[in-house]
Amino acid sequence: MPQNIFHQSSPPATGERFEPLHTQPGLLIERIISSPRIAHTEYIQPQDEWVLLLQGEAALDVAGKTVTLQSGDYLFIPAQTPHTVLEVSDGAIWLAVHIGGGV
Repeated sequence: MPQNIFHQSSPPATGERFEPLHTQPGLLIERIISSPRIAHTEYIQPQDEWVLLLQGEAALDVAGKTVTLQSGDYLFIPAQTPHTVLEVSDGAIWLAVHIGGGV
């Protein structure tokens, strides 16, 4: 099985690490590395967001509904939608694409 290109990226002890990969007006692409000991922070983004789980497994609360993701799964989160990462596996890595105003 091929490994993810970010497979050697260590998660922080707690929380998440956000790294912008590309920015321009109206667009932000970032890599997110999550720790299994993640703090349950609610996010409400000012722009639409596509998230792709590149590696690992995760469960999110999106506007009160639990959504589970496996490696390769993606999810669209409309602007102003409250969402919280509830659980992630060790070494979970995301790609997030923020599109629209507020970037």
